[in-house]
Amino acid sequence: MDENAARSARIDTTTVHSARRYNYLLGGKDNFEVDRAAGREIERLFPGVGISVREGRYFLRRVVEFLAGEAGIDQFLDIGTGLPTENNTHEVAQRVNPSCRVVYVDNDPMVMAHSRALLTSSPEGRTYYLEEDLRNPDGILGHPDVRDVLDFERPIALMLFAVVHFIKDDDESRAIIRRLVDALPSGSYVAMLHFSTDTLPPDLAADHRRRTEAGQTDAFSRTRDQIAEFFTGLELIDPGIVVASEWRSDVPEGQRARHQDVAGYGVVGRKP
Repeated sequence: MDENAARSARIDTTTVHSARRYNYLLGGKDNFEVDRAAGREIERLFPGVGISVREGRYFLRRVVEFLAGEAGIDQFLDIGTGLPTENNTHEVAQRVNPSCRVVYVDNDPMVMAHSRALLTSSPEGRTYYLEEDLRNPDGILGHPDVRDVLDFERPIALMLFAVVHFIKDDDESRAIIRRLVDALPSGSYVAMLHFSTDTLPPDLAADHRRRTEAGQTDAFSRTRDQIAEFFTGLELIDPGIVVASEWRSDVPEGQRARHQDVAGYGVVGRKP
């Protein structure tokens, strides 16, 4: 059995996976009925979720354009990448600088199978796909192929989009990010999109708290101040920690998504 066949054999179609559910919410087709059912339940509870996930993708595009352009970054470590869609990290980066290198990391074998098939690098750049979990930072940082693609003597952009909020424990999540940031050289960047109920209507925020306490959700909200703790020791890039749709938005102010429909903060920090 070859690697792709072995990976396909490990795809669990009976259990919800966040990447496939996210794909459904984006309007994609790479998901199963169990993921669609979970997505429909989220849509029932939070009617603005479709706007929220799209705004997350727009935020990613703006961040990568900034990093590959103004910041001059040509190496990206994207953890929790999810299923391929439009404007993936390497596509945006290589439009700015064709020689950019990107390592994608996800713990879903279906994500890896699709990524290897669909996410092809420019001739000048390079992409690599690692099946690994954010909860095992040493397995990511120490992987020989990651070290082959990325030069840890030069600045790297660490991308953590819609992934840290799946780690409930605050101490564990802070320790993981600290380990990753410690491995990055000076001049590196950390970009994060994190779910938060701060801007939701009070009834929706209260409902999410109840479901969290009952163990009925796998996405855990953090406040703006809690998210700021992940960036201790980093220099926040203007405009700091803001609702994701507001981070260097290229949409006229009156036409932007309502904050109550975005439900997530975006932030970019630089390691001195």
